[in-house]
Amino acid sequence: MNIQEYFARISYNESHKDADLQTLMLIFQHHIRAIPFENLSMHCGESITLDLQSIYNKIVRKKRGGWCLENNYLLFWALQELGYDVCILGGKSYEPAEKAYKAEINHILLKVVIKGDSYIADAGFGGPYQAWQPLMLISGKDQPQIPGIFRFMEDNGTWYFEKVKRKHYTPEPSAPLTDTPELGNIRKIYMFTLEPRDINDFQELNTYLQVSPDNLLQKKSICTLQTTEGLYALVGWTFTEMKYKYMEDVDLVQLTTLTDEEVEKTLKDKFNIVLENKLVP
Repeated sequence: MNIQEYFARISYNESHKDADLQTLMLIFQHHIRAIPFENLSMHCGESITLDLQSIYNKIVRKKRGGWCLENNYLLFWALQELGYDVCILGGKSYEPAEKAYKAEINHILLKVVIKGDSYIADAGFGGPYQAWQPLMLISGKDQPQIPGIFRFMEDNGTWYFEKVKRKHYTPEPSAPLTDTPELGNIRKIYMFTLEPRDINDFQELNTYLQVSPDNLLQKKSICTLQTTEGLYALVGWTFTEMKYKYMEDVDLVQLTTLTDEEVEKTLKDKFNIVLENKLVP
């Protein structure tokens, strides 16, 4: 495993001699624009192993993406290699349909401490709730980014991560949009504590997500990638292109329904992914 090979994978060629905030910001942005959030292995008959060598081979050498466990574990390794003070945390994602947070930890995120300040670096949420920069761990402060305004709220040692949503403009409403702003413009994302975790704390979750038929990742093949203007998302046969701030407080959302052949082509053209096994969207 070679940090230069990782840098080549994310097209990062700046200096990295200082483990400072500027370098962290740049590496993070390169990472989320090069490495998709995806669960395609599950829909290709491949198993996902939560071991660093396997993740490195898959994402860096085979130019694939990964879900939160893989994406953030790879980033954890890279930041450690560069000398950052970084640790793994566990989160419980918010389920809008149930209006509640999950009872068990089902998300991995990273805390990075630089000059006494803590930042949350999470390159593994994907879609429109993916922050474009690490966020300062501070309660009640709005942190505006191009995807929207993010903030943390802390209550008795538990931290809550949320985003202020924008309206969506769809030129041709070919598919119904879920999560519309009429439901209120605050979207809860996940909750977490600052208890440091080990990757082995997530092994059971990694197995569970691959065998449990009732989780979203089993029901849908998902691939999302952040772009310079917004994001690409391929969910099943639906390809979505989102452009942030298309108009004041409005994001442009364009949806296309693909054929099986177009799914493969879109994965290559938009996500730079060529699968070894047949995908069943």
